[in-house]
Formats: sequence, structure tokens, C-alpha cells
Amino acid sequence: MDIITTPDPRLRLKSKKVNTITDETREIIDKMVKSSLDWEKEHPYEISAAMAAPQIGVNKRIIIIRDDMDNKENTSFTALIDPEVIKTEGKTIKDYEGCLSVPTIYGLVPRPDKARIKAKIIDGNEVRIKTQGQLTRTLLHEIDHLDGILFIDHIKDQKDAFFKLDDKGDLIPVDYDKTIKNNKDLFPDED
Repeated sequence: MDIITTPDPRLRLKSKKVNTITDETREIIDKMVKSSLDWEKEHPYEISAAMAAPQIGVNKRIIIIRDDMDNKENTSFTALIDPEVIKTEGKTIKDYEGCLSVPTIYGLVPRPDKARIKAKIIDGNEVRIKTQGQLTRTLLHEIDHLDGILFIDHIKDQKDAFFKLDDKGDLIPVDYDKTIKNNKDLFPDED
């Protein structure tokens, strides 16, 4: 299953709750992990830290997050089913985000530094997670996907917030007027 990218309208749908974890749920999670790792093999400077089910065209509230986001050799992920943000707090911090479904574009996105999230794990048990820093950012990014929101939506009118990778893997600014503004692939519903 390939990762879908902008402007695919499925990325803008609100996902449905899973409620009961079934074999189909487990199959979706397996496909997400495989797709995530396959993508990573083709992107030497990037790591696939997480993914939401809508990114493979599945309209279900499922996300996966890498168990060690700093180690590309560790290919294990944890699935969170029907995740919900209970509360965000702390300072709002701008940091870089990329997305498997928004190819070549990165953004400097403001997000709260702390969050409390509840979800079910694969065995059906509910967990409550207190997060800080990069884990908060990653989980909020993925939960946004479940509501049809992409990271670019948080920064679409900020000219200095968009970047791309150069051939050495370093982030460099993009020309907003040429690359972002009025780009129907990124913002299909904009006038």
C-alpha cells in the first residue's frame, strides 16, 4: 500500500473511531509499519517517526509511533488506537516538521510543548500518556491527520516557515511565492 500525498482528498477526511480491535486493525497496523519503513529506505536523510492510517488511505483513527525516534536501526513501532488529546500545556514552541504525505516540504510549526493523551494499545487496554518535547510534537502531528489537518495548515500564511532538504540533507528555505502560495497540491481548497 503506497503512502498517499497531497492533494489526495482522503488526507482531509475526519477518521472514524475503531472502537473494537480486530484482525483487520492488526493488518492495518502491519501495513502502516511496512509502508513507513519502505518509505524510509528511499529517503537516506530522513527517519519515519510516525504515521497515521489516513496516510495509507484508511479512514480509521490509528497511528503508529516509532519506539526510538533517534535510531533508524530500531524499526519497532507502537500503535495507538482512537487516540485523543486530553490537554495541551506548556510553552508553544516552533520546530521543524515534515510529513510522508507532504513530499519535499518541511515547516517551522508552533505546537505546545506538553500534552496528555489517551488511547488504546493493540491489546485493547487504555493508556494515558504524559508527553513533553518531540514526542508531544509527533503525537499532535499524527492526531491532526486523524482530523484531516496537515502540518502545513498551521503555517500556510507564514512566508518564512517553509523549507526543503538540499542534496546534503540540510534544511534550506523555499521561495514561498513560487513554491507555496497558491499551490493547489498543498492547499486544494484555497481560492
